Amino acid sequence: MSGARTTPTVAELEEQERRLVFRRFTNDDAWALGSLLVELARERGAPVAIDIHRAGQQLFHAALPGATPDNDAWIARKRRVVERYGSASYLVGSRFRAKGTTFEESSRLDLDTYAAHGGSFPVTVADVGVVGAVTVSGLPQVEDHRLVVAALERFLGE
Repeated sequence: MSGARTTPTVAELEEQERRLVFRRFTNDDAWALGSLLVELARERGAPVAIDIHRAGQQLFHAALPGATPDNDAWIARKRRVVERYGSASYLVGSRFRAKGTTFEESSRLDLDTYAAHGGSFPVTVADVGVVGAVTVSGLPQVEDHRLVVAALERFLGE
């Protein structure tokens, strides 16, 4: 990603998805990735909730100090965007903005069910495709997205 404080472009977000791919994704991998996310969030003092789903099953959930039940509602809405579009929730929203509109104006989806805000990233397995999502909620959307990407990069050895 270009500069730490700039908004990532659609091309940069798409490159993250091409790069951050698992060879496999087990329940143990979900636990290890979730635990890494908790560690990174604690280092940053981030008041976030963290969730990892695979194939409709919640494999990991944590709520750090300062997270609220509202964060869980945001997690569900952002995760549904990943499940529907097969792309990061931030990328989906960015694609709409790049077309001069917004997800809210143009997706024709129930906004109580879907949110194309940053923080949910697809769990993609090589030669399989998207099998789940790792989601964070509690920070501004670009920061939620960056926290997930940082954890995936470290976990995958990038």
